[in-house]
Parts: sequence; C-alpha cells; structure tokens
Amino acid sequence: MARITVKVHPRARRTRIAGKLGDAYKLDLAAVPAEGKANDACIRFFADLVHVPAARVRILTGLTNRTKVIEIEGVSQESVKGLLGA
Repeated sequence: MARITVKVHPRARRTRIAGKLGDAYKLDLAAVPAEGKANDACIRFFADLVHVPAARVRILTGLTNRTKVIEIEGVSQESVKGLLGA
C-alpha cells in the first residue's frame, strides 16, 4: 500500500505532476474545485498512473484542502515514487 502527499493546483491547463514541494508532489489538475470534481480527477489520475481501478485509490486526508494524502492499494510506495519521478 502506498501513501503519497500532494499539493493540488486546480484549474490548471492540464493534469500532471509538476514537481515537488518539500515532501509533497505538486499536482496540477484541469478540474475545478467544485462539487468534488477535483477530488474525482485526483483519484482518476493516480488510478491511471499505476494502472489500478479507481476503487483502490482514496483520499485519506484533505477532501476540502489543497494538501491531500492519497492511499493506493495493491502497489508499493517505491513503485509509485518511481512513476512520479522521485
């Protein structure tokens, strides 16, 4: 199980990892932060990144904040960090 901290930047041009901010990754999201659309886009981004169903990805903390802790079941911390470029 992997846990990743992200700092979300909604309303970006495209959805992507835009670098690191301390221990957190900066996640640009094209989605708007209304009606849970940014949270849904965040979950879809990580599910697609590690090739797991979206049901295996959840936001542990930060549902209403820009800083979020994402938990991904079925993958290791090292493999996710490798995909993120760390």
